[in-house]
Amino acid sequence: MTTEHSPKDPTPALPDDDHILAHDVDEEPVEANRRLFEGWLLKFVTLLTIGYSSFHLYSLNIAPMETWSYRIVHVAGALVLGFILYAGARFVSHEEGGVRHKWTTWFGGVALLPALYALYQTFSFSQMVANGAMRIAPELETWHFGWPLLAATALGIVLSWFHQRERSRFSVPDLVLIVCSIAVAAYFLVAYNTNMRMSTGTSFAPVGISFAAVAGTALIMELTRRVAGLALVVIGLVFLVYVFVGPYLPGFLGFPGLSVQRFFSQVYTDAGILGPTTAVSSTYIILFIVFAAFLQASKVGDYFVNFAFAAAGRSRGGPAKVAIFASGLMGMINGTSAGNVVSTGSLTIPLMKKVGYSKKSAGAVEAAASTGGQIMPPIMGAGAFIMAEITGIPYTEIAIAAIIPAVLYFASVYFMVDFEAAKLGMRGMREDELPKLRKLIKQVYLFIPIVILICALFQGYSVIRAGTLATVSAAVVSWFSPNKMGFRAILRALDIASMMAIQIIVVCAAAGIIVGVISLTGVGARFSVLLLDVAEASQLLALIFAMFISILLGMGMPTTAAYAVAASVVAPGLVQLGIEPLTAHFFVFYFAVVSAITPPVALASYAAAGISGANAMETSVASFRIGIAAFIVPFMFFYNSALLMDGDWFVIARALLTAAFGVYLLSGGVLGWFGKVSAAWMVRIMLIAAALLMIEGGLWTDMAGVALAVLSFLVQRQRRQRLAPAAV
Repeated sequence: MTTEHSPKDPTPALPDDDHILAHDVDEEPVEANRRLFEGWLLKFVTLLTIGYSSFHLYSLNIAPMETWSYRIVHVAGALVLGFILYAGARFVSHEEGGVRHKWTTWFGGVALLPALYALYQTFSFSQMVANGAMRIAPELETWHFGWPLLAATALGIVLSWFHQRERSRFSVPDLVLIVCSIAVAAYFLVAYNTNMRMSTGTSFAPVGISFAAVAGTALIMELTRRVAGLALVVIGLVFLVYVFVGPYLPGFLGFPGLSVQRFFSQVYTDAGILGPTTAVSSTYIILFIVFAAFLQASKVGDYFVNFAFAAAGRSRGGPAKVAIFASGLMGMINGTSAGNVVSTGSLTIPLMKKVGYSKKSAGAVEAAASTGGQIMPPIMGAGAFIMAEITGIPYTEIAIAAIIPAVLYFASVYFMVDFEAAKLGMRGMREDELPKLRKLIKQVYLFIPIVILICALFQGYSVIRAGTLATVSAAVVSWFSPNKMGFRAILRALDIASMMAIQIIVVCAAAGIIVGVISLTGVGARFSVLLLDVAEASQLLALIFAMFISILLGMGMPTTAAYAVAASVVAPGLVQLGIEPLTAHFFVFYFAVVSAITPPVALASYAAAGISGANAMETSVASFRIGIAAFIVPFMFFYNSALLMDGDWFVIARALLTAAFGVYLLSGGVLGWFGKVSAAWMVRIMLIAAALLMIEGGLWTDMAGVALAVLSFLVQRQRRQRLAPAAV
């Protein structure tokens, strides 16, 4: 299973002349702080991961739970698995002695006592409620549950920072955190299934809710640090501090303030942690992660990448174009930009370097292409589901609207790659180096699960039913391929799904904390007022301001969390400017996505630099340049809603053609290559100006853009003729 380096599944050997390049590209990478268990402990953890995925499939399709209870169990399960699998400090090798700071185990054992006592109290409370008690005595909740729980949580978190053991060993401090996670969930399950649930956010709320929420928030933040880094944790802490210092801040940031008890009695409800982000992660996201895991277990990812090599590998700069196609295909089933980079980049980046790309350029192309996978329908890195939950717009409408923006993004990256390959005189890969397209076409049935997913959605099936049908079809289709899914492979897929889900579930919960702060303090509404004030001077200036805020909020954060936060802060202000909700949310979503390639904190670029061996900052700057069109496309939505499929077919087709031409001109201007020859600065400025004129979608601006493009072409043709004799 995926919790250790297990042998690869046996795959029938393919003839040498097939030149199959991709093998196991969609194997989940093992993070540096993930434990690799052995023996009975591995079997126990695997049983838990399979059970966690199975619980969601059962609850979503057969026996639904009460909504809040389901979300509480969903988050608690991710916390338990996360603390089992991810260490809070670096591992030590056997050569280093296998153990550092032995005292952490002894102190962990001491911290386990109050944790177990708090857990015991939750069962005691449930008995009281079952016997007819309307409320739990505040003294019991405070001294026999609240303070023991907080003490154990704080001590467990701090001890885990110093607890260093071998990779295959479990941690006593993390056992404390697991017990605390269960105690938090158990208390909420007791309290929220009684009339006490109605009192959250008021002065009548049981004090135990606030204690459990403080502990739950700390546990979520700690696991977020382990699986997603410090960026989201720091942003979350800034927002939490803002709740209590708000009364002392000037201007639009100031607000009356909330007490600790009142705020935390409401943050672990559907106004915060159990709100839209967890609603989506506990339904659509977990289901599509299971679907992706089934595709991975049946080696569909290998097929996607090999198909991309066969289709695009021969053209100049072939591996770079393969990265674009493969990342688009993998992006349909992959939840994160960085994960997409690791999946496809481990193969495409070395091959790009082989045909002449520098380390920096190879990493940058992969980062830009993989980031585009997040805007590729139908799954869109889970962003579409959160957008549907927040806006109430049907998922199918969002997926349709995303088609042209996705085409424009990948077209722009393709043009940039093609122009650079032409500029540097790069070759494609030889036919004898590539997989045989005619043989891969015989396995085109491997696309059937994705086709079934799309067809089911557009025939009116719910997202849950469509995702379940697609998951079942992935197993059935595998029976016609060399990688048949038997019972063990299905269990392995469920195991993989839980591994993949931990990060995104915890990130969504952490984003829920930030969303809760925004809604409870009203800072989002005050930002909307500020945006309206800016718009009085210039609507374009207001959009640029909104762009910078969306990128800033998304830096260092996974796409899902970046969009959830930006949608709470920025999108309402754009809607108040008179922009349609779909356009406003797509505007925010795009900039949340491209924050993964925006310096200085560019997660996708950093992942690519790790594979290519280039400098991380140089790679992020290069990937920013390659993906520059993505920073223009959202403004196209605003000026021309036909790009979001709003209008008749003629208007939409015209908008697509002019926008694609504009992106082509922009790529030539940015890279300095047009008309088969390098471009001088004046021509580059003309090309960029022509591209910007094509944005608005008006007839006169389009004609002006075309005129500038024709003039640039004529200048370039003269330049090419002038340089031709010199080259002879």
